[in-house]
Amino acid sequence: RKMMDVITREELKERLDHGTPFKLIMVLDENAFARKHIPGSINIPYGSPALDSLNPDEELVVYCSGMPCPVSWLAAKRLASRGFRRVRYYAGGLADWEEAGYPVEGASATV
Repeated sequence: RKMMDVITREELKERLDHGTPFKLIMVLDENAFARKHIPGSINIPYGSPALDSLNPDEELVVYCSGMPCPVSWLAAKRLASRGFRRVRYYAGGLADWEEAGYPVEGASATV
């Protein structure tokens, strides 16, 4: 069984800063996304049919709230099993991102 391809906080930040083309997807529900998310990300909740309609050739990075939330891992696994070849998941998620002091957007983001 192939291990899921994890992306680190530093690599994700670098890619966002350099405008590297990829889709950053928060896989929690709309309420969680509205509260707080990493800037530049889109919201496609896990279980949504929209997840399967993404371009399988595009690079995708999925994340959720962070450890121990398993949703991003499940989403990455689901996408990989459906033929998406360039899927990575950000295991640390939102908690890890904020811990570094990186910016977040949303209703409960502190300015």
